[in-house]
Amino acid sequence: MAYEDLSNEIIADVGGKDNVVSVVHCTTRLRFKLKDMKKANDDKLKATDGVISVVKSGGQYQVVIGNNVADVYDTLVKVGGFSGGGSISATAADNSNMSLADRFIDLISGIFNPLLGAMCAGGMIKGFNAMFLAFGWLSATSGTYVILNAIGDSLFYFLPIILGISSAKKFGINTYLGATLGAALCYPSIVAMTGSKTALYTVFKGTFLEAPVHMTFLGIPVISMNYTSSVIPIIIAVWFASKVQKVARKIVPDVVKTFLVPFIVLLITVPVTFLVIGPVATWLGNGVAEIVSAIYNFSPVIAGILMGAFWQVFVIFGVHWGFVAVMMTNIAAMGFDPIIGLSFAASFAQTGVVLAMIFQTKDEKTRSLAIPAFVSGIFGVTEPAIYGLTLPRKKPFILSCIASAVGGGLIGLFGTKTYIMAGMGIFAIPCAMGKNGIDMGVYGLMIGMAAAIILGFILQMLLGKKSVDENLAEQTAGSAATNSSADSAAVKPEASSNKEEKLVAPLTGQVVPLSQVKDEVFSSGSMGKGIAIKPKDGQVCSPLDGEVVMVFPTGHAIGLKSNSGAEVMIHIGMDTVELDGKGFTTLVKKDQKVKKGEPLINFDLEAVKKAGFETATPVVVTNSNNYHEVNAVANGTITIGDALLDLK
Repeated sequence: MAYEDLSNEIIADVGGKDNVVSVVHCTTRLRFKLKDMKKANDDKLKATDGVISVVKSGGQYQVVIGNNVADVYDTLVKVGGFSGGGSISATAADNSNMSLADRFIDLISGIFNPLLGAMCAGGMIKGFNAMFLAFGWLSATSGTYVILNAIGDSLFYFLPIILGISSAKKFGINTYLGATLGAALCYPSIVAMTGSKTALYTVFKGTFLEAPVHMTFLGIPVISMNYTSSVIPIIIAVWFASKVQKVARKIVPDVVKTFLVPFIVLLITVPVTFLVIGPVATWLGNGVAEIVSAIYNFSPVIAGILMGAFWQVFVIFGVHWGFVAVMMTNIAAMGFDPIIGLSFAASFAQTGVVLAMIFQTKDEKTRSLAIPAFVSGIFGVTEPAIYGLTLPRKKPFILSCIASAVGGGLIGLFGTKTYIMAGMGIFAIPCAMGKNGIDMGVYGLMIGMAAAIILGFILQMLLGKKSVDENLAEQTAGSAATNSSADSAAVKPEASSNKEEKLVAPLTGQVVPLSQVKDEVFSSGSMGKGIAIKPKDGQVCSPLDGEVVMVFPTGHAIGLKSNSGAEVMIHIGMDTVELDGKGFTTLVKKDQKVKKGEPLINFDLEAVKKAGFETATPVVVTNSNNYHEVNAVANGTITIGDALLDLK
């Protein structure tokens, strides 16, 4: 059953969209607040494929999905048109356990995810239109070319507006405010002014910070930069706007908040973006370009390796515009530019990795994104590949940078130069054709491109397969399971597929049969076989040698996978998710290796009791059907490290 079908059935059986006040999800279940629980069809929901059970507790109507709850939730929010609060304490989103790089990737991926379909479509149309022009099938002045170009290029040209909307949702401000901020960056008169050959004056003349000033704001010089197609400035601008909005809401009277808060946000954020955010991006780009130019003078090969390796990173941060400025200066002064061509292998490295992912993935959604991303990548449009496929999975992105570095090094070795500003991807080849026509510089460019796409494909096939579906499933489902099918929420592999294993107690306390836990999802064994412990203190330790595969943002639950394949969930108390993380301290992060007895979570046991929540903590083997037997070998009082479960 597809997630869409499952979501539609769940919505219908909880009484329809109009009966839903809100919906979030926790470790295993969708948690609805309904206007009238009597309208929900409990029996039909329990019989639905993909639904494990239904629980009514704490004023919530809980639909138990299991390991795929995050995937089902995402689809349900879209299908139902709900505002979508995400997981409980979603704003934390496990950020406390993320590295700075992981937070950045999570941020960029979250902002770009809603755009991927339109971005893939636009990239393909843009690429094909360039091909039609290159082959002489269309002229640049024909109506057909102009309209196709508008279709393919509009999203990329007005990208700040589109990103303003998705960033606004990510940072919690009004979407129309986000769109307005993006529109200001693309405003025609400002774009035209930045392209003007005349300027009021030039600041920081003679340094890499040199920049023309075409206008001032309250007497302060505005550094010129073309923000169309840019990424980072609008994201930072919306983030800054969210901070301004927070302050404005505190000081503006309620009676005028509707219009006065947006007024303050726009009046402060737009000038700050033009005066500070944009110039910093410009200077950063110019500085990087100057460094690469110096390296090129020392060694074209080293410069090519560095440009190839980091070009996609430059594009993400928007600092690649500095290289465009250097290219235009070099072409005007010398008739050619030796720098920008070093980056031409990058799109092919991305394309090679994406091609491998098409063969590797078992997920239809991933394939449906990868195929058009591959096509558009051939023509140099790699945004769909970067933001939709390689960057969220990290390893494929890194592999593409390695392949691009090799391609860039080869281009530098052959001394390729660019003589004109032309197309991207395969249509960048004419850029290298100067007075000598097709010379070794052109052949070197084609060799570098071919090496990048082939190496990208090989590296991904050899080293990146695991990250294609498994890593994505862990990110989206937040569990030990990697099966992406909604049908499989309650389906387990055949027994005896795992090695025998012994698990030790993760807590000190009193052993309680799982059947006595005051939650039918656990007590019925729906989530798997295991045991429960009523804790005597507030420490949870690892019951196995393996790795952490899920840490819920509120700290009340954790998922582990042993080196032998046992998938274990430890859920501290019942309904403790409602404490919103208060009293819980997570000591480990996702993907971290752990040993038996290693501390995982500290929690305030007395605070849990005082809040009125059940403290019995299930320790459940979620892939119990991989074993013939899951036997409890402990009773009475138990301490951390004592034998607990025997898996055979």
